[in-house]
Amino acid sequence: MIKKGWFQKKLRGYASLQGYQKPQKYTGVLKLDSNENFVIGKQYQQDLIHNAQKISDVREYPLGRAEKLVDALSKYLKVPQNMIGIGNGSDQILDLILTNFASPQTRVLTSEPTFGFFEERCKLYSIPTTKIPFSKDMTLDLSQFMEKLKNSNILYIDSPNNPTGFQFLRKDLEKLVKKFEGLVIIDEAYGKFGDYSLINLSKSMTNLIVVQTFSKAFGLAGLRLGYFIANKNIVDVFSRVIQYPYPLNSIAIEAGILALQKPQIISDTTNTIKKERKRIIDNLRKYDAFEVFDSKANFVLFDAKGADSHVFTAMIEQGISIRKLGKIGKHEGCLRVTVGTKEMNSKFLLAIRDLLG
Repeated sequence: MIKKGWFQKKLRGYASLQGYQKPQKYTGVLKLDSNENFVIGKQYQQDLIHNAQKISDVREYPLGRAEKLVDALSKYLKVPQNMIGIGNGSDQILDLILTNFASPQTRVLTSEPTFGFFEERCKLYSIPTTKIPFSKDMTLDLSQFMEKLKNSNILYIDSPNNPTGFQFLRKDLEKLVKKFEGLVIIDEAYGKFGDYSLINLSKSMTNLIVVQTFSKAFGLAGLRLGYFIANKNIVDVFSRVIQYPYPLNSIAIEAGILALQKPQIISDTTNTIKKERKRIIDNLRKYDAFEVFDSKANFVLFDAKGADSHVFTAMIEQGISIRKLGKIGKHEGCLRVTVGTKEMNSKFLLAIRDLLG
């Protein structure tokens, strides 16, 4: 017999959850709050979309075109086609992995903090998590993870981490991954800005999924293009059984294929961002008001030591939107700024100089 009121009870339970918090939308400001890639030229982006439109007929389903994207990814990544799956942004891939391979009976081991969407999805599906906190200098202790492996079913590490920018030394992360017998998810959304990738490790491991995206290094966040690299058996089940029949739209597919044909642009862009990231870190460290953390991503996290609301508001008044994160670990007033173009970064740094003198 069906219980009365089951739907309302379920709805109330979901309503109590916070959900993923997107930044507030401000008009007429420099947008440095969402880790988007503005170093990629707008003309390049417009040309991609224009050429993708010429190839596409959106009256038709993109039958066979997703396979062309996988083929292009295979050439770009130097990985066999049967080891690559695609999704509507890396968010959708992570969501489908959790809904089909996790449950209230499986435990996820991750860091605190980690990618907010992943955290909120675990809450939504009542998946228990064990979280290893960051230290005062915003690093993670490998030994703490190693101790918790035996009581975990899924290991999720964003490498580099969002929102801290931390990335394990390669040998440490490989040691952790090789030790674990459950499902390993390495989220490399910001991997192009880091020191290494674990893609090649997926060729020899049957339980490793490496998730990547076109949103960051490729500067195509609005197209929602994600992909992952894993053992061919994982990819087969995901693509044939779990994934939607047509997860990507025609324009996004063709734009992705075209973007992969210009790897030098991506390489030049990531190198520029790395140089500008160092400039931001070096400049912010000149002020005693901030504690600035190392980063391997396209953003910089810093602690304003309780003055985060003041700094955030002052930046908005100067026409710059950064991300106010508040308490992270032992730090009470964290802010995060995206590494933009040289001109954007200079404007941000000038605004900080004007604020702090």
